[in-house]
Amino acid sequence: MIRKLLALCLTMLLPLAALADGEVVERLIVIKNGRFEPAIVEVPAGKKIRLVVRNEGPGPEEFESTPLRKETVLAEGVTRKVIIAPQDPGEYAFFGEFHMDTAKGKLVVK
Repeated sequence: MIRKLLALCLTMLLPLAALADGEVVERLIVIKNGRFEPAIVEVPAGKKIRLVVRNEGPGPEEFESTPLRKETVLAEGVTRKVIIAPQDPGEYAFFGEFHMDTAKGKLVVK
């Protein structure tokens, strides 16, 4: 009886989990030689955003965005996920403090 109840609960919850994850837009940003690649990241408006930020070095770098209120420092070789709430259309700048002259980019929400 308990097994059947658990199986029923799982079959009801799995589609909801897939739906919730399907609403997340994921983009990869690689930090390499003090630059973001790509420097311009396009995402749809109104969707939750997961930025996967990977620092290939050399050395540490930061992903920071004042308008998005996000900041994380990554040592060389580290990958982090940055979750951003759904945004209105517009452009949202981000940068890295370790290479202020070259580590610049923007999130373009359309």
